[in-house]
Amino acid sequence: MDDNKAKALQAALAQIEKQFGKGSIMKMGESQIENDLQVVSTGSLGLDIALGIGGLPRGRVVEIYGPESSGKTTLCLQVVAEIQKAGGVAAYIDAENALDPVYAGKLGVDVPNLLISQPDTGEQGLEIADMLVRSGGIDLIVIDSVAALVPRAEIEGEMGDQLPGLQARLMSQALRKLTANIKRTNTLVIFINQIRMKIGVMFGNPETTTGGNALKFYASVRMDIRRTGAIKNGDEVVGNETKVKVVKNKVAPPFREAHFDILYGEGISREGEIIELGVEHKIVEKSGAWYSYNGEKIGQGKDKTRE
Repeated sequence: MDDNKAKALQAALAQIEKQFGKGSIMKMGESQIENDLQVVSTGSLGLDIALGIGGLPRGRVVEIYGPESSGKTTLCLQVVAEIQKAGGVAAYIDAENALDPVYAGKLGVDVPNLLISQPDTGEQGLEIADMLVRSGGIDLIVIDSVAALVPRAEIEGEMGDQLPGLQARLMSQALRKLTANIKRTNTLVIFINQIRMKIGVMFGNPETTTGGNALKFYASVRMDIRRTGAIKNGDEVVGNETKVKVVKNKVAPPFREAHFDILYGEGISREGEIIELGVEHKIVEKSGAWYSYNGEKIGQGKDKTRE
């Protein structure tokens, strides 16, 4: 670059810093920029591996979606427990009014120190999230769920009123406001979302998520969580076999999958994951229903081996 161009650029940079503050523009190599992503564990070894960076990235938006009773809230509560163990502060915006504090406590959540809000409208819930993010004092916000963030106009209107695109516009506006502050304050924001069916789809996947397309674009990580089977103790169902697919990942390769067990009243089974990962990496041998380690039989069937 010749001297005249360099001087012109320096003058422009100085003017930008004067007008918008120090750090508003800088070179990528300068020390002020944090190149290493900080992560929060999901509470699942397999999912942390599938995410490629060892957990969920801080300073980003994450979306977790799936059918009913697939483990969305359980997974989020495990993340809350992990961030609290590390000394962080978490907030839970319970738009569905369905959070069970007893169950949360069983999953390891420090319930007395968990910030909780049950907003009356979608605008109120997202405004609370924005204020918490801008405070810079929060590490994790969970919004449960996008479908329950009902716009004020819909609540104040009559049953049967047609209000097309209202929630999508609300989500789009909120994410435009939130994203820059989320990055600046290094806050992890998780949106739980529900599945709906598109009408008249003949080919391809008819499933979509609520709240329009804005969240699909703004989310750095999107995870599709599904219940694949039941875990039984005799005739009694004691948990779910769960599959999570990372359908979008801006920080590592996407489309990886993780399989784990969610036990009722306990959460994600760490022992079950260790067995599965051991078999996958040939540390634990599996012959029929028997699991062995160093030639010694541990147990018959995954449930007995876990015990």
